[in-house]
Amino acid sequence: MAIDRKQLIIEAATKSFSLFGFKATTMDQVAKIANVGKGTIYTFFKNKEELFDEIISSLISEMKRAADEAMDSTLSFHEKVHRGLYQILEFRLKHQLTIKLFQEEKEMGTPAVMEVMIKLEDAILGYLKEKIVAAIDKGEIQECNPEVTAFIMLKLYVALIFDWEKRNEPLEKEEIAKLFEQYIFKGLSNR
Repeated sequence: MAIDRKQLIIEAATKSFSLFGFKATTMDQVAKIANVGKGTIYTFFKNKEELFDEIISSLISEMKRAADEAMDSTLSFHEKVHRGLYQILEFRLKHQLTIKLFQEEKEMGTPAVMEVMIKLEDAILGYLKEKIVAAIDKGEIQECNPEVTAFIMLKLYVALIFDWEKRNEPLEKEEIAKLFEQYIFKGLSNR
């Protein structure tokens, strides 16, 4: 059976980026982990940035797949959004590479990492926007600006999961869903 060298390199690079971050990862390290010559890497990827980009693109695809699997078509729109967002953020929390990237972005502000974090967020926002547009078309939710709505949903979710936990007890998944429903779908009005 032939060894898929490209896949081997991608796995080695993912491991290296996860352990050392983007800035500290070298093509020599990747070659060593993949057990290939450095020249072999360059037959597939021009540079470290291109290799990094390939990894992030597949990470985004994995994230979307995880969110899609969490969404059951029999559920209401807000329940689907909650499950999808929760799945995406859970994925980000559990995936060692994204944890390392968040850390590096915060501590070092590495431009390539900052770019990738924007790409990740844009992918999540684009995904949400698609779901919002579909829900508007089906009459599940009222007409709104899908882009702004996706942004608010994501930021509220991130705030309830990450920011809230910095000074308070973590909220349960059900509690987050309830708060999300209250603030996004019902509003605070008594009417």
